[in-house]
Amino acid sequence: MPRARWIMIIMCCLANTINYIDRANLAVAAPTMQQQLGLDAATMGLILSGFFWTYSFMQMPFGWFADRVGARISMAVAVLWWSVFTALTSAARSAATLLGCRLLLGVGEAGAYPSMAKVAANWFPSNERGLASAIFDSGSRIGAALSLPLVAWLIGAFSWQTSFVVTGALGVVWAVAWILIYRDPERHASVAPEQLARLQAERRAKGAAEAHVPWSSLFRYRTIWGMMIGFFCLNFVIYFFITWFPTYLVKARGFSLAQLGTLGLLPGLVAIPSGWLGGLVSDRLYRHGWSLTAARKTCLVGGMLMSSVITFSVFAPNVYVALLCFAIAYGSLAFTAASIWSLPGDVAPTPGHVASIGGIQNFASNLAGIVTTTFTGVMLTITSGSFVVPLVVAGAFCVLGAAVYLFVVGEIAPLPPLSHDAGTGRGYAKP
Repeated sequence: MPRARWIMIIMCCLANTINYIDRANLAVAAPTMQQQLGLDAATMGLILSGFFWTYSFMQMPFGWFADRVGARISMAVAVLWWSVFTALTSAARSAATLLGCRLLLGVGEAGAYPSMAKVAANWFPSNERGLASAIFDSGSRIGAALSLPLVAWLIGAFSWQTSFVVTGALGVVWAVAWILIYRDPERHASVAPEQLARLQAERRAKGAAEAHVPWSSLFRYRTIWGMMIGFFCLNFVIYFFITWFPTYLVKARGFSLAQLGTLGLLPGLVAIPSGWLGGLVSDRLYRHGWSLTAARKTCLVGGMLMSSVITFSVFAPNVYVALLCFAIAYGSLAFTAASIWSLPGDVAPTPGHVASIGGIQNFASNLAGIVTTTFTGVMLTITSGSFVVPLVVAGAFCVLGAAVYLFVVGEIAPLPPLSHDAGTGRGYAKP
């Protein structure tokens, strides 16, 4: 396979790193901004959740867009858009303007994951796609981890406004580099004809070229609904780390800004290699004779079950035990996510459906961002700042997600074309 595939997926990882720095910087800056702008916990919860409304509902349109114009254009548009509105957040002086910037930030960031899933499917065969997905997805953990020390330092040395300007500028630089570097395998000068033929043969081997599946019919598959619900459960917990975790450390465990940028990094740092491990294990099982279904589901179910230890942080006698629980939970979620982002390429009936399926599952998963941020903010207000209920509920969602991936998601294989009942006009999958 062409070596250039690693450059492409590392570029996606860098984009995802910037993606998560830009979405997490508000969470890190939240305590300072609440004090300076006079925002209570419920209002900040609403502002944090605003991003997820547009981010969720733009997933499907952006997935469709990426399948139509290709990942080169869709990624460039997405990164430039969200970088502009990250920088403009620095000018916000009220809850309304902050909410507006977060809504528009979500529009741009919606294009990232569907486009990256398409890059992985274009450049990597099935027995390498788990690792490829793990690499680009690990950018989310790298970005979340870097946002703590980077944004904390920018706020301490300059101001919270500076943090948004600097992080927004990173995306502009990346977008220029992407346009100059990225091409699909069919248009990349370094890909030899025999390498391109092997990539294309792998796609044809699945029968993808002959399948005819309209976009709207994707919702008739049980596997698609299982992917949506399972990913919702995982992201319910992931977005606690991205949004409320810094506040938890400050308010519940008494962290200073300096501790936030040091000890607070532990869960995110553990999650980075855990994601790579998830991709390696999934691919290795497949290469060693396991079915693709068994290889992916073993990692999906096992990772979700292990992540439920987040609930035990409630009973931790000190901050170090609590951080250990959070590190295991976050690492297990990252382990799971590598297989989750392999699924669009694994089950897509044609190459023209990969980004669309990625957008569909990510749409459902990011509804969890709305629920998590709002639910946690409301519970903190009701319980005078206690995180017990949010963390217990998070553990329950981990167990539910494991059950969904085990029992609702079907065989991990390209979705079959739909047949139609002449009497009812309803579609159903061929056996």
